[in-house]
Amino acid sequence: PYCITHDGRTLRYPDPDVKTNDTVRVDITTGKILDFVKFEAGNTVMIKGGNNMGRVGVIMHRERHPGSFEIVHIKDAVGHTFSTRLQNVFVVGKGMKPWISLPKGNGIKLSIVEDRNAKMSK
Repeated sequence: PYCITHDGRTLRYPDPDVKTNDTVRVDITTGKILDFVKFEAGNTVMIKGGNNMGRVGVIMHRERHPGSFEIVHIKDAVGHTFSTRLQNVFVVGKGMKPWISLPKGNGIKLSIVEDRNAKMSK
């Protein structure tokens, strides 16, 4: 048994609870799995592709469509909800606490008007 990470590493004998789309924290020197986060509702995610790229939020629920794209519904810190394809979503934290440092603006997408007002106030 083995699992392959998004960057091409092969991890031999992973924890049997680790499934597809879960995120694992790896010790780079030894190549061992330190911890993992399940891909499930309530965990923090970052969008890595599509029109919502760079946004951060919490998984609300996942729609399964056999033979087509699975859709994940996400709610960001401001309360805006959006959805994207499953392959665009990457789990970055357990619950509301991210394991990584978030980008400027904490992954919140401003509307055109809010973005303009923020730029004009500087």
